[in-house]
Amino acid sequence: MASANPFNSILKTLEKPQGGEFGKYYSLPALNDPRIDKLPYSIKILLESAIRNCDEFQVKSEDVEKIIDWENTSPKQVEIPFKPGRVLLQDFTGVPAVVDLACMRDAMNKLGGDSNKINPLVPVDLVIDHSVQVDVARSENAVQANMELEFQRNKERFAFLKWGSNAFDNMLVVPPGSGIVHQVNLEYLGRVVFNTNGVLYPDSVVGTDSHTTMIDGLGVAGWGVGGIEAEAAMLGQPMSMVLPGVVGFKLLGKLRDGVTATDLVLTVTQMLRKHGVVGKFIEFYGEGMSELSLADRATIANMSPEYGATMGFFPVDHVTLQYLQLTGRSDETIAMIESYLRANNMFVDYNEPQIEKVYSSYLQLKLEEVEPCISGPKRPHDRVPLKEMKADWHACLDNRVGFKGFAIPKESQDKVAKFSFHGTPAELRHGDVVIAAITSCTNTSNPSVMLGAALVAKKACELGLEVKPWIKTSLAPGSGVVTKYLQKSGLQRYLNQLGFHIVGYGCTTCIGNSGDIDESVASAISENDMVAAAVLSGNRNFEGRVHPLTRANYLASPPLVVAYALAGTVDIDFEAEPIGTGKDGKKIFFRDIWPSREEVANVVQSSVLPDMFKATYEAITKGNPMWNQLSVPSGSLYAWSPTSTYIHEPPYFKDMTMSPPGPHGVKDAYCLLNFGDSITTDHISPAGSIHKDSPAAKFLLEHGVDRRDFNSYGSRRGNDEIMARGTFANIRLVNKLLKGEVGPKTIHIPTGEKLSVYDAAMRYKTAGQDTIILAGAEYGSGSSRDWAAKGPMLLGVKAAIAKSFERIHRSNLVGMGIIPLCFKSGEDADTLGLTGHERYTIDLPSCVSEIRPGQDVTVATDSGRSFTCTVRFDTEVELAYFNHGGILQYVIRNLIGSKQ
Repeated sequence: MASANPFNSILKTLEKPQGGEFGKYYSLPALNDPRIDKLPYSIKILLESAIRNCDEFQVKSEDVEKIIDWENTSPKQVEIPFKPGRVLLQDFTGVPAVVDLACMRDAMNKLGGDSNKINPLVPVDLVIDHSVQVDVARSENAVQANMELEFQRNKERFAFLKWGSNAFDNMLVVPPGSGIVHQVNLEYLGRVVFNTNGVLYPDSVVGTDSHTTMIDGLGVAGWGVGGIEAEAAMLGQPMSMVLPGVVGFKLLGKLRDGVTATDLVLTVTQMLRKHGVVGKFIEFYGEGMSELSLADRATIANMSPEYGATMGFFPVDHVTLQYLQLTGRSDETIAMIESYLRANNMFVDYNEPQIEKVYSSYLQLKLEEVEPCISGPKRPHDRVPLKEMKADWHACLDNRVGFKGFAIPKESQDKVAKFSFHGTPAELRHGDVVIAAITSCTNTSNPSVMLGAALVAKKACELGLEVKPWIKTSLAPGSGVVTKYLQKSGLQRYLNQLGFHIVGYGCTTCIGNSGDIDESVASAISENDMVAAAVLSGNRNFEGRVHPLTRANYLASPPLVVAYALAGTVDIDFEAEPIGTGKDGKKIFFRDIWPSREEVANVVQSSVLPDMFKATYEAITKGNPMWNQLSVPSGSLYAWSPTSTYIHEPPYFKDMTMSPPGPHGVKDAYCLLNFGDSITTDHISPAGSIHKDSPAAKFLLEHGVDRRDFNSYGSRRGNDEIMARGTFANIRLVNKLLKGEVGPKTIHIPTGEKLSVYDAAMRYKTAGQDTIILAGAEYGSGSSRDWAAKGPMLLGVKAAIAKSFERIHRSNLVGMGIIPLCFKSGEDADTLGLTGHERYTIDLPSCVSEIRPGQDVTVATDSGRSFTCTVRFDTEVELAYFNHGGILQYVIRNLIGSKQ
C-alpha cells in the first residue's frame, strides 16, 4: 500500500524576492548528491516527478535512485514509472478517449464499482483542431465557409466533447476554430512550472498526438503516447517507461542569410535519423542556442517523431522567459518560473559558467553549414538540398518504385496531359504542383517563416508573378495570432493575391484534410497516370496521406511553398531557371523574390506584439457562436445512440469479469498481411478521406449516409464499426501476399480469394481462426494513433512479428492485448523463407509470472520451419496489462480493488 513520501524532508519553501512565498517545492540540491549536477536537464524533470510522487507503491525510492544514477542505469534499459503533470488531446484522439472514459464508467457501473471514480486526476487539455477540411480555398470567405461545413459534419462529435467537458472534472475543451493544438499549447496552455495546491513542480505533458514534442522547445518535457496510455495517465496511473539515453546535440554559430528554421529542422532530422535515436531524448545545448528564437526551437522540437526520438528538449533559459513575456504570461508567473527553476538548478544561464552535463552520445552542428532544402517525395527524413532538387526529381522518375522512386519509363517522362480548367486550356506534366499549402504546427507557430512567406508573396506580386488557378493554395494559421500579425504587417493581401487565403484554424493538408482538388485536374492526373506534386510546410509526407492523387509530396518552409506554387512544378533548378515571367516580360528568378534575414527580422519586430496573444486567448475561453449554441445532454453516464455513425459504444468490456483472463498464446494463426519496411500508422489506420469503394463507405451507405457526408476517418474515430472497417484501408498499402498489387486488399489463405482486409479478417474471426501480421523495420512509424492498435484488435489480430517497432505503436499494441514480437537481428520474413501462407503458433506460458520482459519465444509454422523471436513486453507493468487483456481493463479492476 502507499505510504508517506520518504522525500518530504527536502520539501522547501520558495520565497518571493519582495517578501511572501511562491509555494513549496521538492529541492534537488537538498539531496546533496553530486550525480544530480551532471544529469541532463530533461532527466532532472523525470527525477523531480519521481521524488514528488514517491509513495513506495506506484513510485518507489529505488526508482528515484535509478534516475539519479542515470549515467550507469540508462544503458541497461531499466524501467521507471513517470507521472506527467497533464495530458493533451486533440479532437481526433480526444473523441475516442472520451468514448473510452464514458464506456469505462458504464463498465464500472455494471461491475458494482463507483463510476464517478472514472475521472481525470490530472489536468486534461483538449483542443478541437483536426476537423477543418479545405473544402473552400482561394476565397475571401474560406474561413467562414469551411467552419460552417465543419460544424455541419461534426456537430455530433463536437456536442459529445462538450458533454465530456461538463461530465468529467479537470477537463478543458478548447473549441474549434481556435488553432492547432501544439501552437495553442505553446502560446497558451504550457505552464512551464505548475503551482498546484501550493506545491511547485515542472510542467510535463503527454499527448495523443506525436507532435506533442513541440512543447519541448519551451522547456516543458512532453511527448506523444497512445490514446490508451494517455487515458491511464488521466486516471492517475503512472506511465511505465524505459529510462532513456540522452543524445547531447551541440549547436554552434548561426544560420546564414536566406536559410530558414525549416531548413534547419530538415537537416537535424536527417542527422538524427542517421545517428539512430529511437527511444531516446535529444537535449540541445551550445553557443548556437542564443541564436535560435523560441519559435525556431519549437520547430526543431516539433519534428522529434520524424527523427525518431521521444523528445527534442531545449532547457529553459532567457530566450524562454522572453517568449513567455511576448505571449502574455503574467510577470508574476514568469518570476515564479524563473525562481523555481533557478532554485532547483534547472535553469540555463549562459552568463554563468556551465557545469558539463553527461550525455549518452554526442552530435554537433555548425548552423552556418545548413543550406536551403526540402524533404520528399515520400518521407520526412529524405532531405534534398534545393540546388540538387531538379536532378533528384529526375532520379525519382527513373528509380524503381520505392521511397525515392516512381518508375516512370523514359519515353513517358515528358508526357503532357492537356485538359480544360473551367473553359481555359491547361496542361499538366510530371512534377507539376497541384496542392501548395502553408499549414502545420511545425511552421505556423514561427513568425519568421510565416512573415517570410508573406514577403515572398509581396515581391512576387510587385513583379507581376501569379499562381496557376488550378493549384489548390491554402493558408491555415496555427492560431489567431498569426492572422493578427499578418494583417498588422500589411502583407496578408499579397498572400491573398496569390491564392493563399486563410482557410481555417487547425490541422489541414498535413493531416490529410486537403479536401478535393478540382475535378478537371483530378481527371487529368488519373487518366494520364501523372505523378502530381504537393508542396506543404508540414511534418508528414507519407504516401497517400496528403491527397490520394499526389504521389510526390514535399515538405518545405512556408516561403518555399509560395515559391514552388509560383513555379508550378518541383522540376526546377531555382538557381539556374526562372520561376516565371514578370509584368514587363522580364524573367524572374528565385533570388529576385527571396527576402533577406534582415528584412524578415524587421517585419517580425514591428508586427508580432504581446497584445495579440492576450486578445487571441481571452477570446478562446469565450468560445464562438456555433460552439456556444450546441445543446448537450446532462448526466455523468452517456446515453449511447444506436443509430449514430459518429459515436458508438465499443465492445472492449463486453463480458468483462473481475478476474483477469491471463496471458494468451497464438495457435495455428493465419497471416492476415505480410508487409515490408516502414509501414506507418497512416497505412494501418488512415485519417484522411473514406474511399467510395471501401468497407467503411459501404457501412455508411447502408446506414443512410450520403457520400458527400462521409467526412474523414479521423473524424469518425468515435465509432468502432467504421474504424474497424477502415483498418488497413490505405489505397497505397503494399501487401506481399498480393505479389506487387497495391491497395487495401489481402488473400484469404484458406480459399485463395482476394478480399478487402476487413472482409478477410471477418472470415477468419467468424471461423474462430487467429491471425497475425508479418512486418519489416519501423512498423507503426508516424502519428501515434491508438486506432492503429484498436483496429487490428477488433479484426482479430493476436500478434505482430516485425524487424522493429515504432515506440508508441508497440506500446499501443500491448495496451490492446496484441503481442509484439521482433525477429532476431539479421532475420526477417524473407531471410527465413516465410511467405505468409503458413500457419503460425506462438507458445506463451499460461501464468504471467513465468513471462519476463524481453524474453525469447519460439514461433512454429505448419511448414515445419521454426524461428526465435523476442517478445516486446518491455516492462513488468506491460505484462500486467497483457494479463488483464489490456490497459483499460487493468485500470478498471485496479480502481475497483481487485488483486493485481
